[in-house]
Amino acid sequence: MQLFTTSEAASYLRLKERKIYEMVAEGTVPCTKVTGRWLFPKAELDHWLASSISRPQGLTRPEPSPIVAGSHDPLLEWALRESGSGLATLAVGSEAGLARFTAGETIAAAIHLHALDDPAADANVAAMAGRSDVQDAVMIAFCRREQGLLVAPDNPLKLGSIEDVIAKRARIAMRPQGAGAQLLLLALLHRAKAPLDKLASVTPVCPTGPDIAQAIRAGRADTGIATRAVAAAAGLDFVSIAWEPFDLVMHQRDYFRPALQTLFKFLHASELAARAKEMGGYDVSDAGSVRFAV
Repeated sequence: MQLFTTSEAASYLRLKERKIYEMVAEGTVPCTKVTGRWLFPKAELDHWLASSISRPQGLTRPEPSPIVAGSHDPLLEWALRESGSGLATLAVGSEAGLARFTAGETIAAAIHLHALDDPAADANVAAMAGRSDVQDAVMIAFCRREQGLLVAPDNPLKLGSIEDVIAKRARIAMRPQGAGAQLLLLALLHRAKAPLDKLASVTPVCPTGPDIAQAIRAGRADTGIATRAVAAAAGLDFVSIAWEPFDLVMHQRDYFRPALQTLFKFLHASELAARAKEMGGYDVSDAGSVRFAV
């Protein structure tokens, strides 16, 4: 999540800093206070601006871009293509995908989130229920998928957990801040009572799961978090950590658009189930069901 300081928010909104403080006092601008400082989430400011636009009578909202932004997933990419939906993907991570969606830049977001304290918590539902910037959201199940540690063939370091990664100083490839896999890593560290700097992380950051796999195959990293499907496609071994829900978030007003309806119809096709089984680490039994709605 990108956060602005008061001066940065003033510059972004093209207002004087004093005016920002007045709006904070009046409660008319989205903000949060952390350790005595006012911070302004960019996604919230974008939504605030978009929702306050005054349109002439008869002028409709602009069409959302036919893009599903958020987490990378090879089965989703395949389904979007094979269904003939005409939708594209933009792999920017779960939180960034949600931010682009709430800002009105994309038609949907693909997310997998993780709670720090409770491994069994449904973090996707909790996140949507806690948001105030999406007034008509609906979250559709795409799949459940298996996340874990990617390792070289035969798992030479014998890694079995995040504790092993720390103890053996395994070089771990990281995902961007806000990516679902990175949120899972932070949750694992939190439960192990270990700080992030205990890890022997390598650079640069890997934007997607296949980038993690490439770093391991190239010998630049020993491990990293991604899905079983990514490990199988790259010929790597896999240490299972968790099964997680992977969902699509959109506005209810966009749910019935032809592109999304084409995709949803395909979610019930036998071809999707066959492809999921072939790739490994997927459960598509609930694909297309409504998991949350505002």
